Formats: sequence, structure tokens, C-alpha cells
Amino acid sequence: GLNATVSTEVEFGVCTVTCGIGIREVLLTSGCPGTEAKCIVRVEECRGPVDCGWGIPISVGLACVKMPCIYIPPENQFQYVWKMLMPNKTAHILPNDSAIMEVCRDTHSVTFQCETHENGNKIASVKYTVYATTEMETKKSRRIDRGQSRRTTTDAILVFCLVTGLIATVGVFFVMVFMILHRAVVKSIWASKSGQDNRDKKLANRRSLCDME
Repeated sequence: GLNATVSTEVEFGVCTVTCGIGIREVLLTSGCPGTEAKCIVRVEECRGPVDCGWGIPISVGLACVKMPCIYIPPENQFQYVWKMLMPNKTAHILPNDSAIMEVCRDTHSVTFQCETHENGNKIASVKYTVYATTEMETKKSRRIDRGQSRRTTTDAILVFCLVTGLIATVGVFFVMVFMILHRAVVKSIWASKSGQDNRDKKLANRRSLCDME
């Protein structure tokens, strides 16, 4: 164990959350066993701002949505209050007092909020929107349309590349066939060009000699 006579200087680790309830490590900065500079003494709760904004459901289906409150295990150490939020109206408190609530979709979208309480004090809150069945179907059809549009664009690019490559290949093939069938003509062209280049070089050399004289 740690030597009780050693100075118990501690350092707190970073909280695991930016809002609500999380945990953090408490580190000892001196008197650790062996050559360790720091060692964990314990893990404790830490708190952030109460409002956690919009949360991410545990599961989202076409029919139902499962939403969690903000908590750390064990979940029964806190109290949970679920509310249905309505525009320009007082929030309706729901009978559900569990840390996780499952809601099935209705004909209109609904916003829910879970408040986490400890000893009568609100320590965290999070909101969720459960979209209506029709909105989910609309979103699904939009995703399908976007996917089809992407596939169409990709197919068009692939076809263009394939056609371009095919044309280039055919062009190279015909050039090679032409060169094979007309080797004599090609050789004579290269020979005449080479001879012309040699004559031009000789003429240039003569002119340079004349200029020097």
C-alpha cells in the first residue's frame, strides 16, 4: 500500500462529460509505488452544465424510438422526470420515471425532455424529438433519392471513362497497324527527315566557318 507518511498531493483528471454527470480520476502525484510519477487513488463523480441540449437516442426504428436520460451507474441513485414539450404550452409531465423511455411514433412530431434529479435538485436534462411516421417516410424516400442520384452520377462518370479509354485504345491500335503495314513509308519519312537534319547541320557549320574567316 501507499506510505501514509508521504505527502498526499492529488490531481484531478478530466471529467468524462461536458454536461450533466460524469466521472473523473483522482491521481496521487507523489508517494506512488515503484517509479510511477502518478497513480489513481479513486474515481469520483463530476458535474458539468445542467443543460445537455439535444441527445442521441439509443435506438431509432421506423415505429419506435428508445431514449435515455443522463445518468451514471447505478441508475437508481437518481430520480428521472420525463416531460412532453409543447410550443406555447406548459410541459406535460409523463408518468414514466425510468432512466430509459421508449416512444412509438404518432401522426405528428413530439419533443421529449428528461430531467435527472438528485436530492430534489435538477443536475442534468436532455431533449429528443420523435418524428412523425410520415416525416420518417419522407426522410427515407429522400435518402433513397439521394442514393440513386449518387449512383447515377457515378455510373455516368464510369461510362465516360470507359468510352474515353476505349477510344484511346482503338486509336493506338490503328496507329500501330498503320505503322506495321507501311513500314517502308515510315522508314523513308524518318530517313528523309534525318537527312534533312544532317544537311541543315552541315550548312550551319559551313556558315559558321565562313563567318570565322
